[in-house]
Amino acid sequence: MARQLVIGGFYRHFKDKLYQVKGTAIHSETKEKMVIYQGLYGGYEMYVRPYDMFLSEVDHIKYPDVVQKYRFELIDIKTGKSLEADYEENNHKMESEKSKESEKSKESEELEQLGESEQLEESEKLEESEESEEDSKLIRFLDAYDYKEKLDILTSMRGELNDGLIDIMAESIEVAVPEGDITDRYNSLRKCLMAHTKYEGLRLRQ
Repeated sequence: MARQLVIGGFYRHFKDKLYQVKGTAIHSETKEKMVIYQGLYGGYEMYVRPYDMFLSEVDHIKYPDVVQKYRFELIDIKTGKSLEADYEENNHKMESEKSKESEKSKESEELEQLGESEQLEESEKLEESEESEEDSKLIRFLDAYDYKEKLDILTSMRGELNDGLIDIMAESIEVAVPEGDITDRYNSLRKCLMAHTKYEGLRLRQ
């Protein structure tokens, strides 16, 4: 099964920049399907790229040192870890299940699909209720207009942070936070934001 784009999903480019997919569009003249996505760093620019190219694999002949399989890799926004292996495994399971279901009667197939759908729906609702608050804070951090607001959000998330979240936050403001104890990494990122906040305040007063 071909890879499918996840609208609203977070993707890491093989050159380590983070992006969020905003949607798709059709080129008005060529009718080619395009992906619209936003960089979560610097000026948060919007980009457009052909759909097939966005989902394509890295040219490992041109970039032999790159380990990442795909040009843009779907990641878990909370941990920074790749979701591609899980995504491919789920696709494989779906294909296997479809093959088995084709041997069953139409009635039993419909009942099984209904049960799976209800289970998936319940699972998704449970995950959303547990993760929505944390995800909301991270999105607010990424979308925050100024560094003072980012600093306040970071402080409010102190007890919820992990290495993946810190990496994503640091990357979004284009700073590097050394690896180590989570408390030390939090303090390092906080100092960077405080310095940016101070500089931002001085610039506004000029």
